Amino acid sequence: MNSQEPPVKSTVTHTKKIILLTPNDDNRPVYISGNFNNWATQDYNFRMEKIEEGCYEFEFPEGEEFEGELIYKFTKGDWSEVEIDRYGNKTPNRHWNDDQLERVEKVAKWRHNWLPYRPSQLPKVHLISEEFEIPQLNKTRKIWALLPHDYDTSDEHYPVLYLQDAQNLFNEKSEFNWQIDKKLAVMSDYGIGKIIVIAIEHAESERIQEYNVGRTLLGAGHGKKYIRFITDTLKPFVDKTFRTKTEREFTGIGGSSMGGLVSIFSGLIYPEVFGKLMVFSPSLWVIPKIKLGFLDIFEPQETRLYLYAGGDESETMVKHVTKFRKRLLRRESLQGKMKVRLSINMEGKHNERYWSDEFPKAIEWLFFSDKPD
Repeated sequence: MNSQEPPVKSTVTHTKKIILLTPNDDNRPVYISGNFNNWATQDYNFRMEKIEEGCYEFEFPEGEEFEGELIYKFTKGDWSEVEIDRYGNKTPNRHWNDDQLERVEKVAKWRHNWLPYRPSQLPKVHLISEEFEIPQLNKTRKIWALLPHDYDTSDEHYPVLYLQDAQNLFNEKSEFNWQIDKKLAVMSDYGIGKIIVIAIEHAESERIQEYNVGRTLLGAGHGKKYIRFITDTLKPFVDKTFRTKTEREFTGIGGSSMGGLVSIFSGLIYPEVFGKLMVFSPSLWVIPKIKLGFLDIFEPQETRLYLYAGGDESETMVKHVTKFRKRLLRRESLQGKMKVRLSINMEGKHNERYWSDEFPKAIEWLFFSDKPD
């Protein structure tokens, strides 16, 4: 009787390899985002190697997570830089579920800063009033509402974000423009842009005084009265007029520079009203020793704060926002309640271009993400 030796298992490994061809190439690196890395968009473990202009390669490591079906997309490092088709449209997820060890993929174009956009997805721009009364300041102001593109054919209720400096948010005639209408159009394609934005124009020559809260290096401001206008007058009107989700967890406020500063105080003074704060390049220099003791008298509620600063804005901008974040998170009364996402672009300058870049990221994290920070 002949004995037979068991077959020797092969030690040769077979890993999958992707070759990417893209005629619309640039200097931004390419990453693979998929079901194998929790859809992280800038995972350096899945950065492709550039072989030559328009050609990239990536070989997956060994592991059970790469043996089943792979579902993925290519990005230039963020969803605002994701692959699109040659017409500028969103592409479906890619699926690799066969036994082939090599796959050639093609990307026609890439988004850049969330653009281009589909005009059909643009929000409906509604002028609430040329002269909306502000009884707290004995003034009037032009105020806009940007409604989801399908607002009129839907019965949905939406989160609301109140934004300062409406003149610079979507006005094509303005030299300074965040382009939030175009950003919201692209975001709606990805299911993260359906909110109502209430855009409040600033007070021109009295802007700084109106956004200045209390007594600061700029003198005595009217910020507290302005904040009461939003909470006591404007919000009740908006909730009555539009299909809003009225609760604090669906209500945000935001702005940049002095508009960012007044937004900080809005959220801290009225935590029962605002659960989301979008603060870009806040003018914390006007009140470097901002007192936070008053926070201890409030019943803490879960609040999300998206805090952005540019490294090329001033010598103190990054230092001020970093220190402010640390002070907030150290408050015993806020432990476990204050979630802060700090975003710093060391090349960022103090202008609308960089705030525009940050806007979709802030909206996604504040309103449509369950990631803590």
